[in-house]
Amino acid sequence: MPEQPRLHSGMRAIPLPDGDLGYAPDFLAPAEADQFMRQLLDGIEWQQHHVVVFGRQLPAPRLSAWHGSAKAHYAYSGLELEPRPWTAPLLDLKTRIEAAADCSLNSVLLNQYRDGRDSMGWHSDDEPELGANPTIASLSLGGTRRFLLRHKRRDLAPVEIPLGHGALLIMRGPTQTYWQHQVPKTRRPCAPRLNLTFRRIVATRRPPTDAP
Repeated sequence: MPEQPRLHSGMRAIPLPDGDLGYAPDFLAPAEADQFMRQLLDGIEWQQHHVVVFGRQLPAPRLSAWHGSAKAHYAYSGLELEPRPWTAPLLDLKTRIEAAADCSLNSVLLNQYRDGRDSMGWHSDDEPELGANPTIASLSLGGTRRFLLRHKRRDLAPVEIPLGHGALLIMRGPTQTYWQHQVPKTRRPCAPRLNLTFRRIVATRRPPTDAP
């Protein structure tokens, strides 16, 4: 069996049946988190994508952007995403998070939750491009939101993790196979939040450029 990647010493494991979670609530110091949030709010070309939900194409309840290496094409919920180039702040964060996750990452999905009405529904990051047992490293900036996980097959109590300013959550191993996660809407006052999920695209649905 291949050796399991190590978690950075600043992270702690969260027990999860059929899963593998690492968590660092203070991965970034508050001043650093403030700086990155300003840079990303101003320096990213945010868009409201349309996603397919139960056969209907609807505007996503959040703003998004996809950045990464040139071949890191990605598709989910009816979207076909072309990667924008890495920016200096994103490369800085990528280097730090690669060290924490002990793996290489080549892309990042950024989501902007403008208030409590913006959300992310139940899903798993299990697209074919990610390969088997992908590592998903999720960095949060801004207002704290509830992050929920539920098992797909077993009658287990949902797991809730508060993701606050500067927190890093790493999901690895079989987590995406057995668990779904979401960021639900809330009526409570909530400051704007950015979430960056770094990942590695290992395959592409696009044929080579020299293909017939």
